Amino acid sequence: MRTRVVVVATIAGLLTFGVTLPALADSGTTTASVTVTSGALSITVPAAAGSLGTTANSVDGSVINGQLGQVQVLDARSAAAGSGWVTSVISTAFTPASGPTIAASLVGYTAGAITKTGTATYTANNPADLTGVVPAVTATGITGDNSATWNPTINVTVPGGTVAGTYSGMITHSVL
Repeated sequence: MRTRVVVVATIAGLLTFGVTLPALADSGTTTASVTVTSGALSITVPAAAGSLGTTANSVDGSVINGQLGQVQVLDARSAAAGSGWVTSVISTAFTPASGPTIAASLVGYTAGAITKTGTATYTANNPADLTGVVPAVTATGITGDNSATWNPTINVTVPGGTVAGTYSGMITHSVL
């Protein structure tokens, strides 16, 4: 009991001299922010596809179908609703070491299954003639970031009477 009286007397004395006891903890709020900037629209294609296939020389001609390898478009532009992009493709003629070529008009493109991420509508355009720049895959109705990946099949029509040999061509993709 005596200890209690001493404690109460000490507190009363401190208050008399203007000394205060520590206040309860106070709090405050600080607003902070971060900024996320938009990224880029990019495309990745295989460096080399290797052989698309082989066919026996024929008077009637034939078609060689082979997969090119994975093509991927990454769109990190944080696009506004409704925007989109188009992947285009073009081919050179397929040429042998010597002799006539297989024209780019005889080279076709089938996108195949498209693996999708994000909100967009993806359309495979599957052009039959790669003489000029043509749409291969189109994305519309985009909201935010997105990506698309596919492994196109290249269809090369080999005309009847084509000279035996290995023919090579360049297939170029672009995205806008």
